[in-house]
Amino acid sequence: MMVQSTPQTGAQAVSTSSDVIVAAEGLTRHFPLAGGASVRAVDGVSFDIRRAETFGLVGESGSGKSTVARLLLRLDEPTSGRVTVDGNDLFALSNRELRRQRRRMQIVFQDPFAALNRRKTVEQIVGLPLSVHLGLRGQARAARVAELLDLVGLRRELAGRYPHQMSGGQCQRVGIARALALEPEFIVLDEAVSAVDVSIRAQLLNLLKDLQIRLGLTYLFVSHDLAVVRYMSSSVAVMYHGRIVEMGSRDRLFGDPMHPYTHCLMKAIPIPDPDQERANARARAGGVVEPDAVPVEGCRFRHRCPLGALSPRCASEEPQLIQVAPDHQVACHYPQSPESVVNVVSTAAAAQQSIADPASSSLPSHRSRG
Repeated sequence: MMVQSTPQTGAQAVSTSSDVIVAAEGLTRHFPLAGGASVRAVDGVSFDIRRAETFGLVGESGSGKSTVARLLLRLDEPTSGRVTVDGNDLFALSNRELRRQRRRMQIVFQDPFAALNRRKTVEQIVGLPLSVHLGLRGQARAARVAELLDLVGLRRELAGRYPHQMSGGQCQRVGIARALALEPEFIVLDEAVSAVDVSIRAQLLNLLKDLQIRLGLTYLFVSHDLAVVRYMSSSVAVMYHGRIVEMGSRDRLFGDPMHPYTHCLMKAIPIPDPDQERANARARAGGVVEPDAVPVEGCRFRHRCPLGALSPRCASEEPQLIQVAPDHQVACHYPQSPESVVNVVSTAAAAQQSIADPASSSLPSHRSRG
């Protein structure tokens, strides 16, 4: 069965819903290096985040996820492209307008200890945005801090403690309380649960989901852990080497992944089966990871892809996001299921062994169903 693929670029590759709260359009961030080279941390990223949803952004370390998160909050300036919040260009706002916008957009950082001022008490940390943006002082501020601690499941008496007097999970709850202080609509969760123990991680994830339902929050959930992303997110984008290589609804992406890099990430999810784990370990991506400062012709993943060596097209033409389903886009010349990839590679290997000078053949652009 052939896949009918329609090329999609820029804003066309993402949702056209009128209920979009944050949109990235052609977002690029290059960091210049000596000698004229540059690190292409983010290289033409476009997506929409709908109101009250959790948009998951997943990929290996160094793929550009956190840089995208910082750009969405204007904590960094892009090389090109734009971010819109309710249709307003975030990078065109004046300082006064941006200050007002900050109340609507907050972030929870990865390291709960580094994110908190160790010389300040919990009340001072959580109360600072209340003083700066709302002008609350004294008993009014203390009462609001107490409400926020209740909201994130902390005892009110912890308000007088310093970060070093609390656990990592408690510190991260303080970070969440601080993010909620100004009643924002959009929160970036940048690896917000990766630095805590597994048992505490589950509690924090459930807390975040509960807060989202109660307060109508919208999340950008940045993580390298697909299992956590699957639990939290309603839509998911997979990043590699500064670009989005696959994007769609959670059910579609996890139920029918079609990019070889996504296949490898799926194989990295631990499962309680030693035999299957050994098989998965053999299927994980190897090869050479090109530095971000080195220009790569063709597909950026081809040096690690089982299909990359079989097609001249992969070496010469960079794939763009194509629509393979109503809620599914893939940046691959030959999008297909993991089983189909295995069949293609096995067939090519058998042909090379049986024929001294094998004839070149094109790769199938369909999904074998076993």
